[in-house]
Amino acid sequence: MINTKDKFADAASSARPYVERALRDKELRDNLRNAYTSARAVYDELSSRRRMSDAATQLAGDKDLHDEIRSAIDEIRNAAGRVKSVKRGAPEPARAAKNGTLLLIGIVLGLLLNPITGPALRRLLASKLFGSGNGFVYQGNGSKTSS
Repeated sequence: MINTKDKFADAASSARPYVERALRDKELRDNLRNAYTSARAVYDELSSRRRMSDAATQLAGDKDLHDEIRSAIDEIRNAAGRVKSVKRGAPEPARAAKNGTLLLIGIVLGLLLNPITGPALRRLLASKLFGSGNGFVYQGNGSKTSS
């Protein structure tokens, strides 16, 4: 059984690259700070309204608030992009090749087992792999006869 101490150690080790990135990357910190500032400005502007309908009306029509929201979203996207660039443990080309192979196998199986495209595709593959295939006809009683 994995105890709480082991779970915490695993979580801390998986979060370590992100924490190190946040400590060392000034641009990431600036992105997060700017996103917080923009979001806080929008919140302060909308929370000053007494009624929710007033806040919704202002949010729908105020171009400055739209710009602040866009700015916050852009900063969060930039920060997320910087965090995603932290290298993971598995090499990327090997994972991409494995995922591509699995996707290809899934598509081929889907085509072969599909009730609409399956029979025609199976006949085509059988004729390409094994020849014309008209030498024997299945009679149903176990005997084979030549055509």
